[in-house]
Amino acid sequence: MNLTQKAFAASIFISTSHYTLIETGKRKIKGSFLDSICKIYNVNKDWLTSGQGIMFNNEPPDVKLEELVGIFKRLNGHFQGYILDQVKNLEKLQKKEPKIDA
Repeated sequence: MNLTQKAFAASIFISTSHYTLIETGKRKIKGSFLDSICKIYNVNKDWLTSGQGIMFNNEPPDVKLEELVGIFKRLNGHFQGYILDQVKNLEKLQKKEPKIDA
């Protein structure tokens, strides 16, 4: 999914060093982290824990959207309101612009 360890760890609300310990087998992963991975990235828990079945429950997640949501949740109410206003303004501008693929 083209995520760095740092970005992936942040997305499931753990430190990069904690993630590294899990990845290298020096620390067991908690069920809550598994649940977060499955929820955030729409990963099939059976596949994640045993390698059996399909990787994703449905379509792969929108990583940019998940990153945005994570950042938004960490902002205070004032900044959340500001972000919402800016996104609404961008949507209005986009309707006036010719379509450009990102």
